[in-house]
Amino acid sequence: MKDTAELDPRCSAFVEKVGLVTQADGLTRAAGRIFGLLLWEGAAVSFGDLAIRLETSRGSISSGVRLLEERGLIRRIARAGDRQDWFEMTPEPFAALLDGAATRLGRAGAEIATTLDDLPSGAGQTPRIQAYVEFYTTLERNLKRAADDLRGRH
Repeated sequence: MKDTAELDPRCSAFVEKVGLVTQADGLTRAAGRIFGLLLWEGAAVSFGDLAIRLETSRGSISSGVRLLEERGLIRRIARAGDRQDWFEMTPEPFAALLDGAATRLGRAGAEIATTLDDLPSGAGQTPRIQAYVEFYTTLERNLKRAADDLRGRH
């Protein structure tokens, strides 16, 4: 790991790409940049080094790592004799990404399904709304299957 704020140009480009991709997926850009750096490094990085190397505020790092921890993508570790927190990728971060997406899709489908309870029997909208619920159910099921495949389970 580098001791300076300057990232290797390839690393910097990768970190920025991941930041933009995760931002498009609904996470913060800062969280994506943290994820990208940890993915690039493949080893634990200290809180302070994240702020220095990503040239961002400690507040952005704090918010970003909290979001990534909640999503099961990174974990906080301690190092003997070091008072600051260190962060590393979880063993199965990509499966965790799929698990999170599956959960969100399941919630969306369940929310849409509540409309079916409010419709009178034989309502013309029922088949279309049911098809919409099945869309979410199918996505959720297949993302869970894909997450299991990434974990090596079948």
